[in-house]
Amino acid sequence: MGDVRNEVREFLSSRRARITPQDAGLPAYGGNRRVPGLRREEVAMLAGVSVDYYVRLERGNLAGASESVLDALASTLKLDDAERQHLFDLARASGPTRPRRARATSAVRPAVQQVLDAIDSPAWVRNGRHDILATNRMGRALYAPVFDDPRRPVNTTRFAYLNPAARVFWRDYDQIANDAAAMLRMEVGSNPHDPDLIALVGELSMQSELFRQRWASRDVMFHRSGRKRLHHPVVGDLDLDYESMELPSEPGLVLNVYTAAAGSPTADALRMLASWAATQEATPAAEAVSER
Repeated sequence: MGDVRNEVREFLSSRRARITPQDAGLPAYGGNRRVPGLRREEVAMLAGVSVDYYVRLERGNLAGASESVLDALASTLKLDDAERQHLFDLARASGPTRPRRARATSAVRPAVQQVLDAIDSPAWVRNGRHDILATNRMGRALYAPVFDDPRRPVNTTRFAYLNPAARVFWRDYDQIANDAAAMLRMEVGSNPHDPDLIALVGELSMQSELFRQRWASRDVMFHRSGRKRLHHPVVGDLDLDYESMELPSEPGLVLNVYTAAAGSPTADALRMLASWAATQEATPAAEAVSER
């Protein structure tokens, strides 16, 4: 995973393979093409670069590629916003002076925890590896099965691929598995030398055939907003809207907040979840008093 050249090579070739001549507006002469998708010379022509130069790029040598060339490649290969960002991230990582992001901390500042505690809805802060670094009481209650997994640090992607309970917890499990691998692949582009990220991908690759399949797709995606359908072990089915927001004061960290429309069954279930969470929090304190 740490080989940026290989990452570039596999990403560009996989994106080229999915574009047909018809998609690119080219005539398809004959019916016996030897490669899936576009040929290298066709990509070069459409992007306005020489064939030799494109071949060099696809072999993993993105160092020095200008923004205009990268834009032309992104347009030719019909990359979406996340794929375009990934291409630019890989180009930066290919440069001779790669800035290495500082190793992520395992905790957040007290002020960030105060923000979490002031939010009534389930909320937590995660890093690019999907380690949950801090949460509020509702977040801990909502993702109780994830937090109950004994492996540490608490990591949603590890739970998704290595804990059988994930298939019950996420009602759209296949989509969750796809998205988790794609978001992790996105992190590889921006932070390819993170030793903890390399270790996590290695762990998942060794222990999950499904992860190996999803990882091999080379897909990437942003995780900004959407809907999650959960089956909570205490309050049942939940249809939640989520928003993910980067924290400007904490580079690399993301705040996730989950909400439900007022008056919806999920909003009612969240109120039940809040009562259950308060009970869970009070029980250890009561036990401690009785022991004294």
